Amino acid sequence: MSAVERVVVVVPARDEELLLGRCLARVRRAADRLAAARAAAGEPPVRVGVVVALDSCTDGSAGIAAAAGAVVGAGAGGTAGGARAAAATTADAVRGTWIASTDADSAVPAHWLTGHVAAAERGAELLLGTVEPDPRDLPAAVLSRWHARHRLEEDHPHAHAANLGVRADVYAACGGFPALPHGEESALAAAARARGHVVVATDRVRVRTSGRATGRVPHGFAGYLRALAAGTGPMTAGDGG
Repeated sequence: MSAVERVVVVVPARDEELLLGRCLARVRRAADRLAAARAAAGEPPVRVGVVVALDSCTDGSAGIAAAAGAVVGAGAGGTAGGARAAAATTADAVRGTWIASTDADSAVPAHWLTGHVAAAERGAELLLGTVEPDPRDLPAAVLSRWHARHRLEEDHPHAHAANLGVRADVYAACGGFPALPHGEESALAAAARARGHVVVATDRVRVRTSGRATGRVPHGFAGYLRALAAGTGPMTAGDGG
């Protein structure tokens, strides 16, 4: 185990001006909670930075990110994986740096970063957190189908880029997020497991994400929800986003 000295929160965004402000406000709340918890425990502070990678944006996302104090950069390759990887390039590949990934349409809980850092300092090298759709966005029947296909528990089988953390040196050793249109989180987790790194799947830092039916990438979370609504969703979800 080794201490976490810095956290880099990476957020890809494609035309997310309606939800990005909420996302960044929740990340800031989580950073404030982490700072308070470290101070109360007499532990060294953890520096937290936020990087928003703009993926082919044509709206006001850049201004929203800048106003929130985030570092704003451009995504690469026009894919979710490429944008996420571009944001992660600001994280030095050292063991004391933790990369925390979420999505612009998601809202992290107040204890999100506290939980990520605690897991890392207990020995997790890659953390797979759970994600649930906002129940306000979905008909009850669709929400029920979603819950029937997901295990919101410890040692769950899912991978969601909207709630993933990884030590920066492990991230670099595994090749980072591949420039895929979807599934970059599953590819990174598979690479980490193949190299023998400690991968922890937990429900302790659950993130709520948009349940919208129209997403920003093909085959992503919104597409999966549309399939559930149509009654054609697979029994196990493709965990994109």
